Amino acid sequence: MRNQFGFLIESEDTPPQKQFKVLLIGDTCIDEYIYGVCERLNPEAPVPILKFNKTESKYGMAWNVGNNLQSFGIEVYILTHKEKIVKSRYIDQRYNQQILRVDCEDYVEPMDYEISYDGYDAVVISDYDKGFLTSEKIAEIVTSAKIPVFIDSKKTSLPKSNCFIKINDSESKLLSGSYDNIIVTRGSNGADYRGKNYSGFDVGVFDVCGAGDTFLSALVYFYLKCGKIERAIPYANKAASIAVSNFGTYVLNQKDINEINGI
Repeated sequence: MRNQFGFLIESEDTPPQKQFKVLLIGDTCIDEYIYGVCERLNPEAPVPILKFNKTESKYGMAWNVGNNLQSFGIEVYILTHKEKIVKSRYIDQRYNQQILRVDCEDYVEPMDYEISYDGYDAVVISDYDKGFLTSEKIAEIVTSAKIPVFIDSKKTSLPKSNCFIKINDSESKLLSGSYDNIIVTRGSNGADYRGKNYSGFDVGVFDVCGAGDTFLSALVYFYLKCGKIERAIPYANKAASIAVSNFGTYVLNQKDINEINGI
């Protein structure tokens, strides 16, 4: 995966052959996990004391989408902001219980440069509404891309046609207007598209962090492979079920890909 400066970002378990090329645009962050053990309460306030053990960091938000796209063998070029966003999660590692999250966010400058879509098979927008993508810029991308556009956004107003919108159940209730191609994810209850429910997979939910990113990545890949969104959704449901069965921001590996392909 390459950033906006053209530098290659390596990821694990990337198949050597690239099948498709995707332009990924969106907000990125560092997901930081601070692990320790809570054995007593703070005498100064009724809160637990975390005895520090270790820290792990992973790429999150649009980076997570990109890493999972790469797991399917897709070549990814990412356009994102220079500003830093860090989400620090404090975890009692005995139970993998998150006790606190601290977000540190710089002001994010809106995207202000032109985009070339030459050579890409699809555009993926991963918009966490941090300021990099305005509603106007998203509408401009959908109008000018002339290739499939997939949007995952926390905005309440989005383009109503010429794109696929993936959104979760709670976010869909805040979305204004009616939309032609909206896929609503409902966790273990699968996903809805044009009045039909595509069944999910009943698995033990360990952590929902990043599951929507994994769903989106699989949706894009299998749409490009199969040519129909209806055929892609079941695969995306399976990918999300694998993500929630693992802790933290999860990137699919080759074993996962084989399992998804086998449904």
